[in-house]
Amino acid sequence: MKIYHNNRCRKSREGLAVLEELKQDFEIVNYLETPPTAKELKEILNMLGMKPLELVRKNEAIWKEQFKGKVLSDDAILAAMSTYPKLIERPIIIKGAKAVIGRPAENIQKLL
Repeated sequence: MKIYHNNRCRKSREGLAVLEELKQDFEIVNYLETPPTAKELKEILNMLGMKPLELVRKNEAIWKEQFKGKVLSDDAILAAMSTYPKLIERPIIIKGAKAVIGRPAENIQKLL
């Protein structure tokens, strides 16, 4: 398993705690320090069954200031999330070929 984690985010810390409580082996990816590429994001979105815009945190200042109200292609949104990883909804938990957004943390149970 893998968790895309932001330690400053309460929901992300809750997701991490769920994995620790379940005694699951997992890898922590601090995606702010190591942002996923657009290609990796596309793979994650396929696992989530989501479109790029659905993974964007639209209340982030970066989104409001630079992207809100613009018509953007999926590739442009992927590039924005890769360039500004703060825009990525979190936490994302991956197990095999499946993924969930751990918000709420109970979503993690769907992978087990």
